[in-house]
Amino acid sequence: MMLKKLLLVCACMALAACGGVDPNSPLGKRQALFKEMLKVSEDLGGMLRGRIPYDEAGFIAGAAELDRLSREPWQHFPQVRDDERSKANPEVWERQEQFQKMARDLEQTTAALVQATSAPPLRRSELEPAVQAVEDSCEACHKAFRAY
Repeated sequence: MMLKKLLLVCACMALAACGGVDPNSPLGKRQALFKEMLKVSEDLGGMLRGRIPYDEAGFIAGAAELDRLSREPWQHFPQVRDDERSKANPEVWERQEQFQKMARDLEQTTAALVQATSAPPLRRSELEPAVQAVEDSCEACHKAFRAY
């Protein structure tokens, strides 16, 4: 019985040691921001593609939130690799100029999306290309700098 308890405690400790990322670390902060950006982006795309009900006020708020979020994660990328659990390629740190340019590109596409929401009633014909530009910007950076 004592051996079973000892094994259980050891197993729990081993799992805890393999645990997640510290949410207060740069890696934890940028992962949380990227997850939040993904959720907002998926909701906006979902509204345009009929996956979730379209709500103009919600779309406008979501575009503004995505624009705000798009400016946040970059401050949590230190100049050198900070955690081997990162899903970023080493090129993020080796090609900072290109990485920063792609970050600014995303910020510009989210700002353009907000601009497309500035004059209700919103037109799908203006929103779809703006959302697609945001999605394309995300995908381009992932292809260049994310280790899958």
